[in-house]
Amino acid sequence: MKVTKQSIIGDVLAYDQGTAEFFLAIGMHCLGCPASRGESIEAACNVHGTNADELVEKLNAYLASKN
Repeated sequence: MKVTKQSIIGDVLAYDQGTAEFFLAIGMHCLGCPASRGESIEAACNVHGTNADELVEKLNAYLASKN
């Protein structure tokens, strides 16, 4: 899976639950909420005041390391 800023958080979590730690690290503690799971990474980062590009980079590095 290639993660982008437009990727839906629920899709990323469904692909690999280990990605949850990266969302929790930016203060997104509402991962169980249906609304947050339907948000794009970019939208969530805007709400949480974090850099979407940095999060996407970390997620892709994590997923690449598992292959």
